[in-house]
Amino acid sequence: MEGAAEDPLAMALREELGEAIESARILGGDLTLQIRRETIAEVCAALKSKHGFTYLVDLCGVDFPGREPRFEVVYHLCSPAANRRVRLKVAAGEGEAAAAVPSVTGVWRAANWPEREVWDLYGVRFDGHPDLTRILLWEGFNGHPLRKDFPVEGIDTGAAAATVKVGGSGGGEA
Repeated sequence: MEGAAEDPLAMALREELGEAIESARILGGDLTLQIRRETIAEVCAALKSKHGFTYLVDLCGVDFPGREPRFEVVYHLCSPAANRRVRLKVAAGEGEAAAAVPSVTGVWRAANWPEREVWDLYGVRFDGHPDLTRILLWEGFNGHPLRKDFPVEGIDTGAAAATVKVGGSGGGEA
């Protein structure tokens, strides 16, 4: 465990969860754990119930276009009692259902909207999510705009622009 061999939390998690923890290291003073995709909900549940990480600070996506698997889902957790933060990273592919990341909404209800946001903007699916629908873009939007290969100039979405009349109460010209 690169640089985290002496960290008591990393050692306890390795003992409890074994191969679920792929690697551990200290980055920016915080413990960063690379987690096996299929075990993320189990690891999060253990961190919450046994280690006091009761607060999901953030859940976000990262795109690495030339790497396989292409995406990472990053979780930032906080233990207020221990005044400690931990970062979890899960590799996620695109397309096939086998690449879906298990949802952690069963551990923290607050994961609902961030998981939907990662789905909407990156296209990473969350298995077991209660309502994996778009949250920022409309259903039928073509693509996921935070992917690094999304065209900078945008795409033709097929949505008609709303026309807004400029001017007072109507009837006159603006």
